Amino acid sequence: MSAAQQARALREQLNRYAHEYYVMDQPTVSDHVYDELYTRLVNLETEHPEVITPDSPTQRVGGIIQEGFQKVVHDVPLYSLNDVFNKEEIQAFDQRVRKALGDEVTYVCELKIDGLSVSLKYEAGHFVRGATRGDGSVGENITENLKTVRSIPMNLQEPLSIEVRGECFMPKTSFVKLNQERDVAGLAVFANPRNAAAGSLRNLDTKVTAKRNLDTFLYTVADFGPLLVDNQFEALNELQKLGFHTNPERRLCKNVEEIWAYIEEFHDRRSSLPYEIDGVVIKVNSFSQQEDLGFTVKAPRWATAYKFPPEEAETLLEDIEWTVGRTGVVTPTAVMTPVRIAGSLVSRASLHNMDYIQMKDIRLGDQVILYKAGDIIPEISQVVLSKRPKTSPKYLAPTHCPECHSELVHLDEEVALRCINPKCPAQIKEGLAHFASRNAMNIDGLGPKIVNQMFEKHLVTDVADLYTLTEADLLTMDKVKEKSANKLLKAIDASRANSLERLLFGLGIRHVGAKAAKILAEHFETMDALMTASKEEIVALDTMGEIIADSVVTYFDNEEVHELVAELKNAQVNLMYTGPKLTEIAETDSFFQGKTVVLTGKLVLYTRNEAKELIENLGGTVTGSVSKKTDLVIAGADAGSKKTKAEQLEIPIWSEEELKKAIEGGVKGED
Repeated sequence: MSAAQQARALREQLNRYAHEYYVMDQPTVSDHVYDELYTRLVNLETEHPEVITPDSPTQRVGGIIQEGFQKVVHDVPLYSLNDVFNKEEIQAFDQRVRKALGDEVTYVCELKIDGLSVSLKYEAGHFVRGATRGDGSVGENITENLKTVRSIPMNLQEPLSIEVRGECFMPKTSFVKLNQERDVAGLAVFANPRNAAAGSLRNLDTKVTAKRNLDTFLYTVADFGPLLVDNQFEALNELQKLGFHTNPERRLCKNVEEIWAYIEEFHDRRSSLPYEIDGVVIKVNSFSQQEDLGFTVKAPRWATAYKFPPEEAETLLEDIEWTVGRTGVVTPTAVMTPVRIAGSLVSRASLHNMDYIQMKDIRLGDQVILYKAGDIIPEISQVVLSKRPKTSPKYLAPTHCPECHSELVHLDEEVALRCINPKCPAQIKEGLAHFASRNAMNIDGLGPKIVNQMFEKHLVTDVADLYTLTEADLLTMDKVKEKSANKLLKAIDASRANSLERLLFGLGIRHVGAKAAKILAEHFETMDALMTASKEEIVALDTMGEIIADSVVTYFDNEEVHELVAELKNAQVNLMYTGPKLTEIAETDSFFQGKTVVLTGKLVLYTRNEAKELIENLGGTVTGSVSKKTDLVIAGADAGSKKTKAEQLEIPIWSEEELKKAIEGGVKGED
């Protein structure tokens, strides 16, 4: 088989797997299998660059630095919708529609995704252009950025020439992760997922966009002619068949009561959805009826958007606390009179940095309006200026570290204040707690309170000191008895055998998360090899950029780090990668090989992440929802709807004990 034929076969296979994962939410292979095929394609394209095509999965990682965005004139305008805010206004909309059309009307209700409207153009089934909505008539060409969004197909299932419209958004989990990373790095955070998505799509570096994990829901077509359908509900089904990601929560409704029931249902469910919504879109289903109703100058007469009322609450800002993280970033937190919002009692909210405080002019004693960004993170939206005393002084930035009292600094291109004292107790304690955390060395029982005591009693000054602790040392601490001391010592001793990637992540190297640590450990295999690796060697690894490479090289250039590694080696802490290789995983004769598994309920023997990692290391895929393609469900205590659905679909259900036996090789299972 020629290189071109091999590349074509790999592209088709990988694109199919990506569609199943990102669009259908029904992966059929494990991440390891996908990664192995992807690596084969990268190697093939590196050796034979002439076989690279625009629709190759390798072209979705970005890498183009754009000078700006060209203007795009939309062939068919993207209209905005008129908003309604209560049931009476929906009734008035329905009355206008029925007055013009008669009573034979059905509506399609769709969730109003809070993202950025985009238009995607395909010629003979190939993606050729993507643009923002802009003012509805003229948008910006963001084709290269949209190519990095995995749920946007580069080629359709049929060779249609078509222009589709939809919403590009950032899932809530991606939003939280992005803001956490930016907070730690001392960068300004995004106010909400919509702003994060918009900023990502308009970034001139496509690699940045590619890392933001954006998604899309397509909801309409500029011209429905090529689809040969006569209503909106069928059109959405056809868009899905073509390979587009469409929102599954759409519903046909016959009257206002059914529309209102849909609105009330999703108003209650909005906080549990994995994406942010701000309302419901209501459309006349029939295209011929839509044509009869027509448009006003700005909006269609056959559709309207119901906007959810904002979930906000007013409360008193009592104090602002500053805390020091393990990287030295000093973060302010608002302490408020407790208030209930979006289903939970809230008394604290991150203020991110001093620029944020100054931008919103937040002062002690202010009455503030609180909301939850992305229905998750408590944020202050504004100050109630009418209730502020005239004598209220401006809030001044702290000048010294709240823990060690060293002078705080602003580093280049950062909005954060940072303590740069390497001996700062707060940073050392945070670093020790991170080292012991579940995704790092997983030292059970070594939480922040124990770490604080150890540090205050001068039992530890760095992570290597943990491995010199004795029972006598631990018994000097408050509320630590012989039994708990021995349990902690056993957990510390067990962590010596961890694979290298856990140690790397635990060391807290800036910009090196758990995934990057795994890639580095698997490639270099030993700590010694990684410590002597050049920036060029690290950048050459897939997904490793210059920022991570610079950080790793800089970290290991430090003589104190060499001394720490020597201490860990003397303490018999493992400094080698002992996890499975991709090739080993592919060859594993495991019950889980190629199977799709769902975890549900409360697990006792493993954490959710541990169980997921173990199953995936044995060739399985762990997904979040039960479907006909699910092979096995692991049900812990209080398993709910997922277990019920598995029973309805007659999918095998295992206890956690059965999972443990299979993982340890006690049973092979039956296909």
